[in-house]
Formats: sequence, C-alpha cells, structure tokens
Amino acid sequence: MEKITAAITAVGGWVPEFILTNAELVASLDTTEEWIESRLGIKERRILKGPMGTSRICLSVAEDILRKRGMGPEELDLMILATSTPDRLLPCTSNLVCHKLGATNAWSFDVNLACSGFMAALDMGARYIESGMYKKVMVIGADHMSAFLDYNERLTSAVFADGGGGVLLEPDYEGYGLLDSVFRTDGSGYEYVSIRAGGSQMPATMETVKNVMHVMHMEPKGTFKFAVSSLEDVLKEVLVRNALSLDQVTWLVPHQANKRILETVMQAVGLAEEKVMINIDRLGNTCAGTIPLCLWDYEKQLKKGDHLLLASFGAGFTWGAGYLKWAYDGTNQ
Repeated sequence: MEKITAAITAVGGWVPEFILTNAELVASLDTTEEWIESRLGIKERRILKGPMGTSRICLSVAEDILRKRGMGPEELDLMILATSTPDRLLPCTSNLVCHKLGATNAWSFDVNLACSGFMAALDMGARYIESGMYKKVMVIGADHMSAFLDYNERLTSAVFADGGGGVLLEPDYEGYGLLDSVFRTDGSGYEYVSIRAGGSQMPATMETVKNVMHVMHMEPKGTFKFAVSSLEDVLKEVLVRNALSLDQVTWLVPHQANKRILETVMQAVGLAEEKVMINIDRLGNTCAGTIPLCLWDYEKQLKKGDHLLLASFGAGFTWGAGYLKWAYDGTNQ
C-alpha cells in the first residue's frame, strides 16, 4: 500500500482594508512610533471594522482557496478552523463559515490553541488525509483580535491585529506535504497571556466589564523568555528527527509574535534572515492567522520540493514545530 502524505495544494488569505498606523496609535497612547518599531517590528496593522466576526475573515480566505484550486464548496470534506476569537461561544465558527460558503458536504470544527492553533489544526487535517478518511481538507487560521483589545494599553494594542489565511490539504503519494510535527504544552503559563473573564469560571458581569477583564492581558518578560527557549528546543528537535541540516532548510515560517522573539529565535537556531518569512511589519500579530498569512504572502517564491520549518508559540503556553515539503511551484498559482 502506498504511503499517503498530506500536501498543501492551495493557499488563501485575507486581511481587512482598514490600516491602523503607529502614528494613529501613539496619538492616544503613552508610547512612541520608535518604541513600537524597534521593540515589536510593526509599522502598521489591519483592523476589522463594523459588526463582523472572525467568520467574515474566514469566508474570504475559503473563497480564495477554492478559486485558486478551481473547485466548488460542495467538494470540501472537512474544514478545521483555528481561532481564539469565535463569532459566538456556540456554535463553532467553522459551522457558520461552511454554511455561508455553501460547503454542504463538509464536517467542520474549531480549534482553540491561540497562536499555536493553525499548526495544530494543520497536523489534525494531515492525519485525516493520511488515514484515507478525507481527500479535501481545508485548514484556516484566523483571529479578530481587535475585538478583545484595550486600546489604552500600549503593548497589546500595538501588537495584535485582524486577519487570517488557510490551506487546502490533499493526498500525495510522492512524499510531499507535512512530514513531521512536535507539540508541547505547559499550563503554568496561563497567567502570562490570557483573557481573564468571559468563560465558565468567570462569566460576564457588570463588575468584569467595569474592570476591563474581557480583553487580552500579556506579561511580556515571562512570555518572551519562555517563547524563545521553547521554540529553539522544538525546532532543533525537528531538525534532528528528520536529519535536516540548516543548509537544506529553504524557509522558516514562524509565528509573527514580535520582532525581538523572531530575531532571537533566528539567532538561536542559526538561520539567516533571508530564509525567514516575515510580514509582521505590515500585518502585526494576527494570532492563529500569522503562519498561513506568511505562506500566502510568500507563495510566489515557493518552489516544489522546498523544505519548510514551521514554528508557533501561543497562550497556555502551547508551542510546536513542523517539517513540511512544499508540493508545487508558487508561480503556477
């Protein structure tokens, strides 16, 4: 029996039209444009305006993928959506996206692993393909982060943004696709990055709203230290497990956390910047959307057979790395 791997056969992405610049942010915050650019590496970010949720982002991503692949929504078998900002607590946002898309034959579910969500969803989608259960699996990572930000707080309001991307996975018999993944979790990090209220432990009350407890909270020093050491460990583990040298790696596709984390991880692993996909300067940190948005941005530069390392780190803490062999020339898309 031939070995089945899950290859990416199309990439899609979407970001809102509205651009929030650093100049606009500093007009109301106790910070400077220089601080934001030097510390975070961000010049501007996209914000979703109006009464719309994450499903608005995902629908455009899904439509982009289907258009590129030349297939109809009814051909889709499964959609896995990684998001920490669902339209509602119930139902799953993926259910709403499939309904709006017209994917009447697809099963769908959400994954909530913050910034590590897309990588975990990609791994899940690959397992369904490898098992033979499904042949066309769409994996989307998207977040509407601005809905959960306090724009009086300089760090989170400068870092996070809205947007998302996704991929189509299909069976491959030539060894292309997601070939390995490593994931880790440490729940002791829950206090470093969190939204404190709104869940079953602390439902919304007038008091929680008054105390601004329904927005993103981040403790930067502890998060930075943990992120760098954790990402270095899993990336090196994937390299060793797959007998990959740094010379063989075509691209590192990291979660776009902030400039300092990206630079420190690059140095720790030993990869030059020209081998690293970076778009945080234009798009900010879109949480589960950053890795697929990087693939979307760099798609035309990708060549069949390229060796990609993926790396993510998110609230929880959760983190992981993966090895992917690219299946097509991006210039053909």
